[in-house]
Amino acid sequence: MFTGIIEEVGTIKRIERGQHSAVLTIHAETVLEGTKIGDSIAVNGICLTVTKLYSDCFSADVMHETLNRSSLSSLSIGSSVNLERAMPANGRFGGHIVAGHVDGIGRICDIRRDDTAVWYTITASADILRYVVEKGSITIDGISLTVADVTPDSFSVSTIPHTVSHTNLSKRHKGDTVNLETDIVGKYIEKLLRPETLETPQKSTLTKELLLRCGF
Repeated sequence: MFTGIIEEVGTIKRIERGQHSAVLTIHAETVLEGTKIGDSIAVNGICLTVTKLYSDCFSADVMHETLNRSSLSSLSIGSSVNLERAMPANGRFGGHIVAGHVDGIGRICDIRRDDTAVWYTITASADILRYVVEKGSITIDGISLTVADVTPDSFSVSTIPHTVSHTNLSKRHKGDTVNLETDIVGKYIEKLLRPETLETPQKSTLTKELLLRCGF
């Protein structure tokens, strides 16, 4: 599990592409501290397993499903990526619950300044936007951000200068694709309210009225 608080921006050092997969080697410093082979590191919001460790970089395998659902397939040597180690049990929960399992990609359609803040507006598909709630949490390339506005085909976030300068948002431009992970809580509630199985649907005792009575 991650929190969406980026620890550092790394750089793609090498890409080994297979027929349906890839191996990324990423230059880093901070996230290498205390890291072992088999540990998890979120790369642009995607949970990857460290397969090789070096003094100044690490390697991770990227499977077919991950390439299909994310923007990792568009990375090239020299690309900047947001990095975060898995949250330690005794760590601070500075962002929100981030699984590192990307729901899909969005595209930046507008970037504008508002005094010191920078607004990013991102278009996304309807199956992602259904879970995006104004004042709720969204993960963009692994960054935990608060949704400021939602429209039928896009949403916007307002970022502070510190977030922009300490992540790869500073290198983003209009038209760039970004990885999106919506708040996992909403997806679990939807699944419980509308249980579906490949076999005979099971009748759930969880109802909207019950959730309201319990304060949800």
